[in-house]
Amino acid sequence: MRFSTLNFAFLATLSSIFTVVAASDTTTCSSSKHCPEDKPCCSQFGICGTGAYCLGGCDIRYSYNLTACMPMPRMSTFQESFDSKDKVKEIELQSDYLGNSTEADWVYTGWVDYYDNSLLIQMPNHTTGTVVSSTKYLWYGKVGATLKTSHDGGVVTAFILFSDVQDEIDYEFVGYNLTNPQSNYYSQGILNYNNSRNSSVNNTFEYYHNYEMDWTEDKIEWYIDGEKVRTLNKNDTWNETSNRYDYPQTPSRIQFSLWPGGDSSNAKGTIEWAGGLINWDSEDIKKYGYYYAHIKEIYATAYDIPNDVKLDGNSTKESDYHAFLYNSTDGDASNVMLTTKKTWLGSDDATGFDPQNDDEDSSSNKAQETTITSVSGSSTITSVKTDSTKKTANVPAQNTAAAAQATAKSSTGTNTYDPSAGVGGFVQDSKSTDSGSSGSSSQGVANSLNESVISGIFASICLGILSFFM
Repeated sequence: MRFSTLNFAFLATLSSIFTVVAASDTTTCSSSKHCPEDKPCCSQFGICGTGAYCLGGCDIRYSYNLTACMPMPRMSTFQESFDSKDKVKEIELQSDYLGNSTEADWVYTGWVDYYDNSLLIQMPNHTTGTVVSSTKYLWYGKVGATLKTSHDGGVVTAFILFSDVQDEIDYEFVGYNLTNPQSNYYSQGILNYNNSRNSSVNNTFEYYHNYEMDWTEDKIEWYIDGEKVRTLNKNDTWNETSNRYDYPQTPSRIQFSLWPGGDSSNAKGTIEWAGGLINWDSEDIKKYGYYYAHIKEIYATAYDIPNDVKLDGNSTKESDYHAFLYNSTDGDASNVMLTTKKTWLGSDDATGFDPQNDDEDSSSNKAQETTITSVSGSSTITSVKTDSTKKTANVPAQNTAAAAQATAKSSTGTNTYDPSAGVGGFVQDSKSTDSGSSGSSSQGVANSLNESVISGIFASICLGILSFFM
């Protein structure tokens, strides 16, 4: 099909109008600007909204008020291997997740697939990559993963613990250096580049390694293949200026991510740390259409919670306290409570202070059918199954503090990724992996509604309009 200059001008004009409208409809939040009441929940990328914005990543510090964010589902000890297509399919199906963690263990933004007994996370040409996140929160415990990283300068793979107030414990892998994994930590999102330490292994792209983070109230220990490579003592993180410990201390989700640290729009320091500008014309992009990393196994051992934790509820049964909640926007460990409140929302317009999850017959919830699948001895609903009109969970999934700038932006170039063209038929060159094909790759919409998605939808509409004139 050939477009005339007039048609291109028409499309450009419509795009310009849409960009202005979209920009004007975005409400931002920060330490100096809290969210308004009609969009009360502040995502970790500084965007206000409702629905899924009030779930994972909702930052109490910059939301409209303390009750805007929903309670955080509590994680139990678990182990999971991504050794079947069905397990990856379960992740792909969570595009309408609204907080019922009994129905979903993982959500994601970006592109995931199954290949060679592993979860394949992908970063297609000129995209911001992929983030996979647990729906439940760990408050002290040992978490481990067996994975193979991506490679090439500017490409960053990460395995982290990340809290809604941006406490963070990391393993980060820069693609230009495949023998020195980096351990790192942050407290409430404050960047401190002195916190990073390198370790030594053989090639992280060609070989699977096991990475562990052992997190207690007093210290954090990092392990690789069973060998301790670093210890951080809480006492060594005291900050005399802020009069607090700059130590990760709040309930956190497990995350895996693949992102373009070397994107040209990033800060100079980020690009240099990532190994320079990313090569969007690399062998991987030419051959497969994307960069990739493998996640073979993930597990966590949940430790006992602090003895002095406060309770939000009347039940005497510990199992009823299935979620975490903050009682102050300070966001420290002393502000974390256990609650019996439900963690799920009744619609994508709901919020923490209006969750719309009490009366299934209410006018605000007519499109939703709720079934109670288990009730505790104190008549507290502990498990629900929700069937509603499909909605896109529209909050961007979080990434590391260092990655936030890169993942928050929309893509700046042409995305040549085309699942229907067979790009999902992945064949890997790295060792200990047989050739084969996978199912078709999918672009996840769980927890995402960014400018690139909106622009893509709008472009399709415009092309449809143009076809009418041609």
